[in-house]
Amino acid sequence: MEYFLLVALFILNIFFVFEIRCYLNRSKKAVELIDKYWNDKKNPQLIDEIFEFVINENRLSKIVKKYNADKEDFAALYKKLLIWGDFRKYNRYIPITSFFYASALDYLLSHKDDEAKSLTQKMMNYFHI
Repeated sequence: MEYFLLVALFILNIFFVFEIRCYLNRSKKAVELIDKYWNDKKNPQLIDEIFEFVINENRLSKIVKKYNADKEDFAALYKKLLIWGDFRKYNRYIPITSFFYASALDYLLSHKDDEAKSLTQKMMNYFHI
């Protein structure tokens, strides 16, 4: 019984470390993009970098495939979020950070035809801004 519990604890620890690593990578990339494009928010390369990261991240790519989203969807959502959410609070910037969290991305893609203000308010509530 003790052997089983030790193995289970070991597996949980590995899972925990893996999930924390993924979370930190997403957070690091979001902050990197915010710093890089803070003075050049209309640069189309930003959307390319966001989309490339999301497609290569396991959990986020499943959401993109679920909604058959493409770069144009990301660009449209970014423009909507930029209208009302063009401010930075610590390492959070709504138009960029929203694409790096699974539930936020799922909401954005499922409500991509909503008004800019309602999408931005939802993301502000999600990030406690």
